[in-house]
Amino acid sequence: MAENTNSRLPQTTEESRAATAGQAERKPEGPLQTEHGNTTIADTVVQKLSGVAAREVPGVFAMGNAARRAFSNLAERIPGSQTNVSGGVSVETGERQAAIDVSIVVEYGVAIAEVAEDIRRSIIQAVEHGTGLEVIEVNVNVTDVHLPEDDEDAASDRSDRLE
Repeated sequence: MAENTNSRLPQTTEESRAATAGQAERKPEGPLQTEHGNTTIADTVVQKLSGVAAREVPGVFAMGNAARRAFSNLAERIPGSQTNVSGGVSVETGERQAAIDVSIVVEYGVAIAEVAEDIRRSIIQAVEHGTGLEVIEVNVNVTDVHLPEDDEDAASDRSDRLE
């Protein structure tokens, strides 16, 4: 007895469309994946947005650890060089999400926990608004506290060298 293969195949164009409607109508998976194409965001974009957002938070004196700050200070003295806003920021990005780590130096006298929470809020808002990526975590590493006398010591060192 031969099996009727026509019973499994759609008989009309309309039936064929209905059968493949589930496959053809792919819903976008996020703001970066649409029916017209995908958008990818480079890690450096997320790093820069995060660095700028963190620097805008009151109580943040600098970004990065001591070695990173020393390198940035030397680089800024080169004529025509640009400030590196992504220093002290590392990121991991996927198609729809990002995880961000920042290293900061805080001003003496600020509440570190409050500054860290403000940094998280600022970075999440900047990255999610700017890129459409979901920020799943922002880890804040406080590497140092900037003391007021640090500025005085640096100023006296410079004046000693000029004399």
